[in-house]
Amino acid sequence: MTHAVVHTWRLLKWGRTLARHGALRGLERDAKTPPALRRLLRLARFGARVPEQPRYADAFEAIGPAAVKFGQTLATRPDIVGDEAAMDLLRLQDALPPLPFDVIRPQIEESLGRPIEAMFAHFDEKPVGAASIAQVHRAVTIDGRPVAVKVLRPGVEADFERAIDTYEWAAAQIEPMGGEIARLQPRRVIATFKRWTARELDLRREAASASELAEGMAAEPNFYVPAIDWPRTSGKILTLEWIDGIKLSNRAALVEAGYDLPLLAQTLVHAFLRQAIAEGFFHADMHQGNLFALPGNRIAAVDFGIMGRIDRRARIWLAEILYGLITGNYRRVAEIHFEAEYVPAHHDVREFATALRAVGEPMRGLPVKEMSIGMMLDGLFSITRDFDMVTQPHLLLLQKTMVMVEGVATALDPDINLWETAGPFVEEWIRTELGPEAAIADRIVADVKTLYRLPELVRRIEARFPAPGGAPPAPPLREIEVVRIGGGWRYAAVAVASAAAGIAATWAMIA
Repeated sequence: MTHAVVHTWRLLKWGRTLARHGALRGLERDAKTPPALRRLLRLARFGARVPEQPRYADAFEAIGPAAVKFGQTLATRPDIVGDEAAMDLLRLQDALPPLPFDVIRPQIEESLGRPIEAMFAHFDEKPVGAASIAQVHRAVTIDGRPVAVKVLRPGVEADFERAIDTYEWAAAQIEPMGGEIARLQPRRVIATFKRWTARELDLRREAASASELAEGMAAEPNFYVPAIDWPRTSGKILTLEWIDGIKLSNRAALVEAGYDLPLLAQTLVHAFLRQAIAEGFFHADMHQGNLFALPGNRIAAVDFGIMGRIDRRARIWLAEILYGLITGNYRRVAEIHFEAEYVPAHHDVREFATALRAVGEPMRGLPVKEMSIGMMLDGLFSITRDFDMVTQPHLLLLQKTMVMVEGVATALDPDINLWETAGPFVEEWIRTELGPEAAIADRIVADVKTLYRLPELVRRIEARFPAPGGAPPAPPLREIEVVRIGGGWRYAAVAVASAAAGIAATWAMIA
């Protein structure tokens, strides 16, 4: 276990970096920051030259890869870091200079247990992309298939483990300070971030995620997931089908190639809704660099390291919340927040509905160029404090992905109305999941499961209350208070009692 002194040293070092970029100023000046934490922040910036304009993204990039990933997460949480910081953190680019091939080659051969020449007819030594966790090379298999080979950077697991260990320690120190810090649940936020990175650092899990997503998206033929080359995949190497398309970030090339950009935008929104609401398993890193346009106005996705999962109950809540905001049914949206226990029961549901109306009503019917999901989330976050809403870590990825999808869709079609695009899909899903047929089906499934458990229940009852039979039960013994006498007096008392019993028995025989 890492010593507290080591954690403190790391935090001071990172704090100095943040202070030099002015990234601690907002937190230090916030009246809701606990005094003890404010003193630590002042200590971290002591003697540092603080710029007038904070540079949050630059600060996280200077700290290292784990901080870049964490900063990307915080970019979706203006309620934690503030609007200014959240906007600046959107600049974070998960990119690093590539490692030399001489460093990467041993990683590939050791992970797959064979020389590169035995697996690939050609392997491009120059990567097509390099990020904080891995870099990607183009190759051709022995049987002539073009593939992309993702290689984990050597030593990156240890770097992330050290950083997250200190994040956890720091969260455990500040959460007991109470107040606003406790409401934001930093320990749960870090625990969620830890789970995300654990998935991303095991490329077999990324391969499995891609395979699962492909199965779930069979109903969306215009959204394509590349096939996994399992024999050439391990914990540190991922090989998958090469996608030969145009990145959605290259709008000029898409126009020149004759793609229908509004149709691509609608396809992307429908694909996200199917993943998040219908399947409960979604690609949580759908930025423009991970999305490609294919012939026929199809979209292909890559990089499945960050995936989100939502259980059925939460998906129903999410669908009802979105549909309620689309249709203006703020009372129902408020009731869902209380049913899900997102808002404590001591608040008034009518007051919360009014607060939701103040957020949603100004944005209904407007084109995205005048309103956005990001704006809606900002509005919702602004009322979380008033109603004591605690952070919901399982929704962090969803919020992050919603903002990403919105950004890509509006870049393709600035006039798209996400409410109108999402409305029919959400309405149909709610009808399917919450209609009378669905209720009857759910009841049948629940009853069948109950019947299936009955034999085991009977066996457990019989084990607890066995049937009469066999030897008769022994009669109960009379309760006698035990007198505890310490030391040698215990044995003397036993001897006296035995002698008295013997004398009484002899006297009885004589009489």
